Formats: sequence, structure tokens, C-alpha cells
Amino acid sequence: MAKTKTYFVCRQCGAMQPKWMGKCPDCSAWDSLEQMTEAAADPHRPAVLSDPDGPTGPDVSADAPARSVAEIPDFQVPRIVTGLPEFDRVLGGGVVPGSAILLGGDPGIGKSTLMLQAGDHMARRGFNILYVSSEESAQQTKLRAARLGVGHEKLLIYAQCDLEKISRQIQKHRPHLCIIDSVQLIYKTTNPSPPGSVSQLKDCCQELVYLAKAGSSAVCLVGHVTKQGMLAGPKLLEHVVDTVLYFEGDTHHDHRIVRCVKNRHGSTMEVGIFRMGAGGLEPLDDAATLLIETHAGAASGSIITAAMQGSRILAVEVQALTTDSMLGAARRKVSGCDVNRVAMIIAVLEKRAGLRLVDKDVFVNVVGGLKVADPAADAAIALAIAGSHLKRGLTSDTLVAGELGLLGELRHINQLGARLNEAARLGFKRVIVPVQRSAADTASLAAAAKAMQIFPCRTLDEAVKLLN
Repeated sequence: MAKTKTYFVCRQCGAMQPKWMGKCPDCSAWDSLEQMTEAAADPHRPAVLSDPDGPTGPDVSADAPARSVAEIPDFQVPRIVTGLPEFDRVLGGGVVPGSAILLGGDPGIGKSTLMLQAGDHMARRGFNILYVSSEESAQQTKLRAARLGVGHEKLLIYAQCDLEKISRQIQKHRPHLCIIDSVQLIYKTTNPSPPGSVSQLKDCCQELVYLAKAGSSAVCLVGHVTKQGMLAGPKLLEHVVDTVLYFEGDTHHDHRIVRCVKNRHGSTMEVGIFRMGAGGLEPLDDAATLLIETHAGAASGSIITAAMQGSRILAVEVQALTTDSMLGAARRKVSGCDVNRVAMIIAVLEKRAGLRLVDKDVFVNVVGGLKVADPAADAAIALAIAGSHLKRGLTSDTLVAGELGLLGELRHINQLGARLNEAARLGFKRVIVPVQRSAADTASLAAAAKAMQIFPCRTLDEAVKLLN
């Protein structure tokens, strides 16, 4: 009888420990270690590809000699277009055969709707799709398909939780894409742990990835997220798969955002924007004006900026509100951007612009639920706070972009020409940007000056004086 090995894995950080401890020494989380048992090798596990230069990657068991980089042939990545342009953008152009995709999101956000629509689009192009539903019966999945108007004959529905039975179906049908919705309820009968545990998730995920690599069938694992907004299960899942996507949105808004945080076959930090309608998710090819509103006159506390999201530029409205603090300690509430970044901007406004905000409650919100990490939004956040405090604002045809330094200076931003071109396309008439020092940015400003009025500012104090 084969020996087994027992160890413990932290649910929060994925660190492995040789024995149980009340507190994880790596992430300091209490009661987060879960026991795992290494079972004997599964004789039914499929072999991985033996071609060291195959389309899905190398076989780690193959004894291939070390070669020079120049001797290794080019890696041509074939892709399967899903038919949803925004989803293809996030994936890097489409689904790579043999790849593993992990899609996470809040319950009810539309993960099943997205994958069912993508599977139907691919089926209509002649690809075989296997949709494995572990949470719903085949009849419930059929009802959703009927509401969405999907149901091609090449889209196969299989309601099952047993991994061994799912593996047999994958080996039988050889689908181009297998969708597992969701991976938290899949279990392996040889593992005594309950479904959704760290041990089950690890074994099931690795088994499905082996199947994908062996048969060149792409697999998409739909997962849940924790209360902290992270994918449920150990971090090991994110390391095993090729692509990690987050499906974000607010049930009170009709738009949804698919964000890429890892992609071995494309760029990361790409976003795809959809609108949730009666017939399902609709890709928004031009979502530049989705997150901004037109205000009559100059609205104090509302500034529009051009934020980079992957390779696209989005016009985003930043709103701020300052009120007298009644509790003795001023509050700082932020939604859609880094709270530490906003705290730094408030400190610069007090020190360099002469605004007294120490006794003010400051609220900052990026409209539409979008999360902005672009430093070029610093100037817009600062002017929104200053405008609310001074009861002054900018007209809705004014765009602000610039990074803020601790000395109160507005610093250079990347992709200035692309931001100005997008602003001109959207009809903005005035743009506030930092003073540019490079020849390329100077040329971009000169070209944009033909269609818009440019206000280059060296310091934040100069930008604040432009508030009406």
C-alpha cells in the first residue's frame, strides 16, 4: 500500500506547514490551517503531452536537453475567438487550446450568464463546448439558456459533481472548451475531504489542468470569491491556471467589468466592459462615455479624468465631498481608488495649496464602480476635493490628467498623446495637464491645441486657481 503524506495548508495565503498551528506564521491568520493528505498516484490520471514544443507547453517529465534561446522554435499561440469582443480582449485575443482559465466573481453577478453566452457563440462557429453545471440541474441550465436565447446543438450540458465522471465526459467528447461551473462543488471520490475544502480544490484543479494539457481542451473554472473579494480557495489555484479573471460589478448598475490579473498568453490588467440587459450580457465596444455624466455649468466636486485600463483609455468621473466633521476625528471614505493615495493627496492639498481639511470629512468616489489605479488620476482627485471645499468646479467639457508629487508638482504622465486624442474624440474642449518636458509630449500638446484649449500646469496650486 502506498504511503501517504499529511501536511497543512493556510486558506488565506496558501502556505504549507508540517504541523497544525493555531496561527499561520506566514500571514498571521488564526485558525486558517487545513489538513491535507497526499494520496497515492492516480493510475487513471491522463498523461500530459509528450511533445516538448507542443501547442500547450512543455512536458515536465520529458528528458529534453537544455538549448540556447536562439535554437528554440517560435511559440505560435492559436486562439479560438469566443464571439464576445470584450471577453476576447481580456483573454488576449481568444481562448488558447489547452489553457486553464479561472473566473471569479460575487454570487449573482453574471458569471454563468457570461460563460453560457460565450459557449453558445463558440458552438455556432463549429466548436464543441461542454458546460458542466455542479450547482444547477440540466433543466435549470436549460431555463437560463432559454432566457438568453442560446441553445446550439454543439453546446453540451452536463450536470455532475463527480470529477471522475466529468473526466470521462471530457475524454469522450474532446471539447474545445470545457466550462466548470463551479469548481467549489466538484469533488474527487478518493479524497475524504468535503467539496470546497483546500484539499479537494487542489486535487480537482490539478486534475482538470492535466486533462486540458493532455487533450488540448481549454478549461474554464468558475469560482466563488470571499468576503474580502478574493478568489475562494488557496492561492495555489491561481498559480496552477494560465489566466485569472475577476468579474466585477454592482447589482444596482447595469454594467459589468471583467478584469484580468494574470495571463500567460497575453497582457495583464486588461478590462472588458459589458452591459447586463434582458437578453444577457452585451459587450460595449465603445464604453468611453459610460462612466461620465453631463452636468449643467460647473459642478463643484466633480472632475473627469482619462484613466488607463490595460490598453484602453476610459473617461472616468471622480466625485468628492467635504463636510464639517462632527465626531472629533475627520473621516476619510474612499470608493474606487486607493485610500492611502487619497490620504497623501489630502496632505498635499493642505501643505502646498493652503486648504484646511484636517477638520473636514472627505468622501471620494469613482462613479460607476470602476477601480482606478492610474497615477494620472491624482490631479482629478485633488481638484475634486478642492472644488468641493471651495465650492468651485470645472465645466463638464474639461478633462484633467496628471500625477501629483509630494512637493505639490504635477508630474509627467505616460500615453499623453493617446489620452488627448481620446479627449478630442469625446468632445472635450479644455484639458488640464502637467507641463511636459519631452519632445514627443510637446508635439502631442501642439497637435491637440488645434481642437482643444490646453492648460499646462506646473503645480497643483496653479490647477486649483483654474476652478471657476
